[in-house]
Amino acid sequence: MGRTGMKRIAVIGAGSWGLALALQAARTGADVHLQARNPAARLPNGAMPRLPDHPLPDLIRISGDRPEHADMLLIATPMQYLPATLARIEATAPIVLCCKGVEPHSLRFPLDILRDIHPEATAAVLSGPNFAHEIAAGLPAAAVIASETPGLARALADMLGTPSFRLYDSADTAGVQLGGAAKNVIAIAAGATIGAGLGENARAALVTRGLAEISRLAAALGGTPATIAGLAGMGDLLLTCTGNASRNFRTGLALGSGLTLDETLSTLGGVAEGVPTAGALAELARTRTVPVPVIDAVADLVSGAITVGNAIERLLARPVGEEYPAG
Repeated sequence: MGRTGMKRIAVIGAGSWGLALALQAARTGADVHLQARNPAARLPNGAMPRLPDHPLPDLIRISGDRPEHADMLLIATPMQYLPATLARIEATAPIVLCCKGVEPHSLRFPLDILRDIHPEATAAVLSGPNFAHEIAAGLPAAAVIASETPGLARALADMLGTPSFRLYDSADTAGVQLGGAAKNVIAIAAGATIGAGLGENARAALVTRGLAEISRLAAALGGTPATIAGLAGMGDLLLTCTGNASRNFRTGLALGSGLTLDETLSTLGGVAEGVPTAGALAELARTRTVPVPVIDAVADLVSGAITVGNAIERLLARPVGEEYPAG
């Protein structure tokens, strides 16, 4: 706490998600420090370019300086920038990692990266079905904070949560991180299904089978089925596979309609985390001998190894059998 007794929450990253989290932190009455690469990029209404309809209140201080003396540090940079971001900070406050994905070459999840850089850090991850513009607007939402440190997730959830932003706690960091990463990959598949004109039945079937893949892989990584059935699993998957605000869904939609990946990404207006994550998850599943045909198909699609038509043919040619085999 600061000298006035006001809690201090710092946010690194002024993309749409970082801005939404800063606005949420301000709603708790906290003194908020938002670190931005271009802190002077304010619009006439006091908003930042990535969320132009949401002016930032005076409780949010924007600067390019490294946050200090925080009670909670939220890291909201894209996954590919996480190692460099963590290398520039001191782990003096509890760190909450708010990015989703798997590092392509090392197959590390966000907490793995943090432990390698700051092994002494007190840390947690935040995940759930949250579109940034809705969190910024204060619309009702829920998410989960997971940590292996006893009591930490609940304490952080109580610090950041409000009646309209319900935060649950969990000790299953493996399941929460996998759910947040894998849903982006399945969302590309869901978008491609709709873009190719295959219909809503096909999307529902594909998303359900994708959820089964996530559940199998979570078990192999030490996660629990309850987590994958919860906010960080099914909840986030449902949102990302059906909402047009999802960049990953829009990526798949464009690919399904015939655009190339380069054409799609050039007009996306942000990062589609599912593109680099697909290959990483496919490789991670191979190392655990877990079958993930939908994830494999997306990995091959975004790498250019197959077309959407090839992916459809491959998935439809798979044999059918018992939905959830025993053992």
